[in-house]
Amino acid sequence: MKFKHFIVALALALSLIEMPSSTAATSQLSMSLKQTPSASEALLTFYGTLSPAKSGINVYIYVNSSGSWAQTRFKSKTTKAGTWKIEALATALEAKVQYRASALVAGKKIISPVRTITIKQTPEITQADPALVITPMGPGGRIHGADISRWQHPNDKTIDFVKMYDAGIRFVMIKASDTRESADLISLKYLVMDHSAAQAAGIYTGFYHYAILPDISDSEGIVRDATAQAQKAIWRLASIGGYTQRDLPYALDLENKCVRLSTSGACQKYATRSAVTLWATTFLRILKEKTGKVPILYSYSNFLESSMNRNAELAQYPLWLAQYAIDPFNPVNQPGLKASGCYVHSWTGANCDSQWTMWQYTSCGIAPKYGVPGSRLDLNLFRGSATDFLGLVQGSWTPQVVDLMPTNEASTLTVNRLSASTTNKLVTFNVTVVRPDLTPVVTGSVKLVFDPINTPANKPIQTVLRETSGSWTLAVKNVTAGTYSGNIVYTDVSQTHAQSFAPVIFTVVQGPTPAPTPTTTAKATPKPSSDGCAKQIKN
Repeated sequence: MKFKHFIVALALALSLIEMPSSTAATSQLSMSLKQTPSASEALLTFYGTLSPAKSGINVYIYVNSSGSWAQTRFKSKTTKAGTWKIEALATALEAKVQYRASALVAGKKIISPVRTITIKQTPEITQADPALVITPMGPGGRIHGADISRWQHPNDKTIDFVKMYDAGIRFVMIKASDTRESADLISLKYLVMDHSAAQAAGIYTGFYHYAILPDISDSEGIVRDATAQAQKAIWRLASIGGYTQRDLPYALDLENKCVRLSTSGACQKYATRSAVTLWATTFLRILKEKTGKVPILYSYSNFLESSMNRNAELAQYPLWLAQYAIDPFNPVNQPGLKASGCYVHSWTGANCDSQWTMWQYTSCGIAPKYGVPGSRLDLNLFRGSATDFLGLVQGSWTPQVVDLMPTNEASTLTVNRLSASTTNKLVTFNVTVVRPDLTPVVTGSVKLVFDPINTPANKPIQTVLRETSGSWTLAVKNVTAGTYSGNIVYTDVSQTHAQSFAPVIFTVVQGPTPAPTPTTTAKATPKPSSDGCAKQIKN
């Protein structure tokens, strides 16, 4: 009987594996065109996306000259994410010109929509110094920046980066990756949308990874998780072509040390100081060694003091410090100072000041003023001069084929523990999934798929709790009494790692029936609304 169950389970699991479509999706090529602010000659930026994404496809620019289309000398290759970008100097000024892009995909020529531009004369500057276009237009005479994520795209609306540039923003940090699977996919979507568009408008771009720490305590496991999450950030950067000369470094957004939540959403367990410090140093070191560019750490003073150990290695990384309700228009004001005494952490200076490089001074910027849909925008300041800023930008990294995220890389799933008893208790599975080199998978999640012959009439509720990279506890609630067979299935919607599965059989016996919950007619007293921007700078 068990063998029969296994055959059925195997057939079901194989049916879950996505087969390639018999008909290739129709490819589309987009193109946008901007005159990018430049200190010398007129600079044009062409950029767009090939969808579905395919890397290494040549994209050519054509110009409409005297009523016919002619190929120019400008070309580019698509990245892993399908994006492409070309910068070109314009020689004809005050002339209306038409351009389009073309690519050959699977033997079929595809053409982008036509774009028209009138190239404007660039103001004459005696020295072609890039620092001359990094104007300090922020509060206190500092270089002004913003940071963006999905929340700046309500209803999928786009950001007007030209308006953002005209409002004085010179750099923008884009959320590029996330520990959580669903949030990470959304990050990729808007990274592809925003990266080239911001640079074409003359805005320097950086990236950040939002980190959730692992629910483990051994040093080896902490290093393994930090390594896996750093790999995700590197793959994400490689997918858009690596660092360009207009890219700030990747930042680690580390502001949360909760590693286990209760069903009500309250934190049940926090990472220790040593665990947070080890994880952060591992992640940042891997990014630095791989890309040659020194990454940034984003956090806030109390977290740095109360949740991390002082560490000389950490101090070498630029600090992006969040602190609100301080007036940045006063040039002598700065974040990271206590009313009395010192915040003591890796970036504390001799005079109790924090050695910050970037300051997120408000989360309540007036979004429409900067061309951003919605009502709120995080705003930032850079501490140094334009030359200091360019020092942070220095260095590029072009990924090789080996650096790119794999596609459907083989994975192996193992069910380490299975616990099933009575109907009033959870059925739980501890699951690990590894890559061919036995390191943990970087993305994906797991679920229980019941065999069709014994699927419960009611639909049990499944909850996946991440322990660390490639390791989950799957909890199943409301399973009625009976013997069940099925598969624990690992699926990665990003298609980095291939699907894998393992068959399971378990029995649940009838447990005590819970007493009905008494109904109540009492109405909860609504909490008074609070204004999250009450004490913040609205700029």
